[in-house]
Amino acid sequence: MLLLEPAKSAGVDLLEVVLHAGAVSKLVLLLLLLFSVGSWIVIFQKAVLLQRSRAATERFRTSFRRATDWRELKQQESFYAQSPLLGLFHAGYAEVTYQLRVPATGGRAQVRSMEAVERALQRASVVEMGRMDRYLGVLATIAAVSPFIGLFGTVWGIIDAFKGIGATGNANLATVAPGISEALVATAVGLMAAIPALMAYNFFQGQLKQWQTELDDFALEFISLSERNFT
Repeated sequence: MLLLEPAKSAGVDLLEVVLHAGAVSKLVLLLLLLFSVGSWIVIFQKAVLLQRSRAATERFRTSFRRATDWRELKQQESFYAQSPLLGLFHAGYAEVTYQLRVPATGGRAQVRSMEAVERALQRASVVEMGRMDRYLGVLATIAAVSPFIGLFGTVWGIIDAFKGIGATGNANLATVAPGISEALVATAVGLMAAIPALMAYNFFQGQLKQWQTELDDFALEFISLSERNFT
């Protein structure tokens, strides 16, 4: 009785593909690997920054609402260094303090221009959002460019494969398939670099929109307290 041995499926050995690839294909794969590593570094750093900022902001918001003297809160600012709200508090506190120190004809010290306080808070908000948005452009660039670099590597590999066919004059599947499969690996690696970068970029953009809302809310709260206490 004849027993048929099941056919073994040939998997893709990426190391073998890289070793047998041409110089241009190796350069493309190396570039995509660097893009992938760079994107994961940015993702990790940004995730840690947002997590620490969130924890510090919760502590700062609680202390700010309980504080009866902003000077005491300013002395404890090292505990809230990771909070974006601290930058707004610095700017608003500096403007309010400056206006209260302006010589007056007499009477109780007052804030004379809440518009100036609001502008100081707006400038600080732009600075803080810029700090939190830093390096996100790297993720956007990697997500946009990596698939095209991978496609370039694939096209180049296919061209090399057809050149080999032309040189040997043999166009059967066994001859064509290895070169084509090696070329397609570049596209796969490009997508592997682009997809996590794109997903992380969209996620962080959503987080930054929430932070912008929190900064605007804190600015309004600061202005309201300033009007209540110093006007």
